[in-house]
Amino acid sequence: MARFSIPKLGFLLLCCLAAVADATYMKYKDPKQPLGVRIKDLMSRMTLAEKIGQMTQIERSVATPDVMKKYFIGSVLSGGGSVPAAKATPETWIKMVNSIQKGALSTHLGIPMLYGIDAVHGHNNVYKSTIFPHNVGLGVTRDPQLIKKIGDATALEVRATGIPYVFAPCIAVCRDPRWGRCYESYSEDHKIVQLMTEIIPGLQGDLPANAKKGVPFVAGKKKVAACAKHYLGDGGTTKGINENNTVISLNGLLSIHMPAYINSIRKGVATVMVSYSSWNGKKMHANRDLVTGFLKNKLKFRGFVISDWQGLDRITSPPHANYSYSVEAGVSAGIDMIMVPYNFTEFIDDLTYQVKHNIIPMSRIDDAVKRILRVKFVMGLFENPMADYSLVNQLGSQEHRELAREAVRKTLVLLKNGESADEPLLPLPKKTTKILVAGSHADNLGYQCGGWTITWQGLSGNDLTSGTTILQAIKKTVDPTTQVVYSENPDADFVKSNKFSYAIVVVGEPSYAETFGDSLNLTISEPGPSTIYNVCGAVKCVVVVISGRPVVMMPYLSSIDALVAAWLPGTEGQGVADVLFGDYGFTGKLARTWFKTVDQLPMNVGDPHYDPLFPFGFGLTTKPTKQN
Repeated sequence: MARFSIPKLGFLLLCCLAAVADATYMKYKDPKQPLGVRIKDLMSRMTLAEKIGQMTQIERSVATPDVMKKYFIGSVLSGGGSVPAAKATPETWIKMVNSIQKGALSTHLGIPMLYGIDAVHGHNNVYKSTIFPHNVGLGVTRDPQLIKKIGDATALEVRATGIPYVFAPCIAVCRDPRWGRCYESYSEDHKIVQLMTEIIPGLQGDLPANAKKGVPFVAGKKKVAACAKHYLGDGGTTKGINENNTVISLNGLLSIHMPAYINSIRKGVATVMVSYSSWNGKKMHANRDLVTGFLKNKLKFRGFVISDWQGLDRITSPPHANYSYSVEAGVSAGIDMIMVPYNFTEFIDDLTYQVKHNIIPMSRIDDAVKRILRVKFVMGLFENPMADYSLVNQLGSQEHRELAREAVRKTLVLLKNGESADEPLLPLPKKTTKILVAGSHADNLGYQCGGWTITWQGLSGNDLTSGTTILQAIKKTVDPTTQVVYSENPDADFVKSNKFSYAIVVVGEPSYAETFGDSLNLTISEPGPSTIYNVCGAVKCVVVVISGRPVVMMPYLSSIDALVAAWLPGTEGQGVADVLFGDYGFTGKLARTWFKTVDQLPMNVGDPHYDPLFPFGFGLTTKPTKQN
């Protein structure tokens, strides 16, 4: 028998090697395997703790590599203004993201974490990024190709810092400008908002021709996963109160607030964020009919649904009053990933308990995890989990700044130009003796960018990031012989005694975000009104309004010669001067109704009581001038 032992031994050895090889070959790690096979294989290897970890998104400030490893955390985010260091470079961002990622990859299954950030008008948390106009201005352009290019540029700048996921676009239909988030909405008209969903293929890449409906799509390392938000009806709350109640019929909800979601899903949007607001008294974060019934089942959305920041806590009033109930209600409604963002052990413990005690079925957990993994596989995150430095030069690039400047030009709306069409004030002559530039917003980059810029609420002043203020742009644009005098809030005597050829007054709102921007009076901030009266009473003037929405203008209109709505133009203030001085013509048309008084609100195009100061679609035009 001895002579058979060597072949037998060899055979056993081969069997052992085959078993080891089989053990190390994991289908989910093989990009050649079909998506469904990879998801199924990985799911079959996961424990409950690993699945619940995937559903958990935590803030970067608590996301240590050890936490990632111990709790199998699936996703990390930067809240508004949450940065690795003040004025951090792209390299600093990449280092931070990669160190957190290493923690996630050190688990036995090595599932990469997904890092997300608000990039709502460019990569807005990051120092020296290009800040594009806010959506309220972009809607004015009605130019989906421009919006797509902005999406493409934003994706490159976000990837430049090692981040693959953005909480954008906001596709709210703002029906009341008293809402503090109205500037995040493209228009009061859902048709314009639908057009602007073209930002999604800009961010994510163009959907392949053979793509299945509702399946998320992200085209590789230069693109990011997008997030359509906030589902559903966030722009329709009573009196525009943020996070409040939208009172409307199902038909109204579906015809005004839903259409842009249908477009987004058709374009392969990877994720959808649920709104804090309620519909007819029911919190959206707990609305199973709309999240699971409509979004997932009827619209066949195959990406994942994410909560808003502490969105589960806010299911109860006061927030966090009954957290275990909130977890049950939110997860049962169909929310797949929970933006916790700090107290993650409480969330994990509550959800684990509920699954183990059959309060939430395992099938609901599996649905959530399947969707999260689908997005991660589609993005190529398993193949390329670590960020590299190849795109750092894209942040704030000259090409992107030129695109933003073009966007600024196209977002400006000319509301008044002279007392009659025969005597227009605009375009302004570049060559004249002396001009006055006045107003709180003329030399304030922070106000120009608005909220969601560097910090959550935005900043005042010029030390926040790099860009061009409107005053700097005017000085660059006028003839070298023209004297530019800047006085923030001059008195009438100063204006009268200085023999100015004309004046440019730049006033508006301070920066704000979300609830802090809710306003029942919609006035421009002091000393704006007195600056308008002092200057425009004494010299020919153009008033440029920097605001996140229409504001009260009727009392000043008769004393103003020309009026321009510039919205929140971002870092490239040169775009404003380009049009004021006639290098380009005014082309913008209002995508929002401009009211006479706040008592008229809400008032939207098509309403029976429609009596605006400037109607939806209004906008005077000018031709570019050939000036020496």
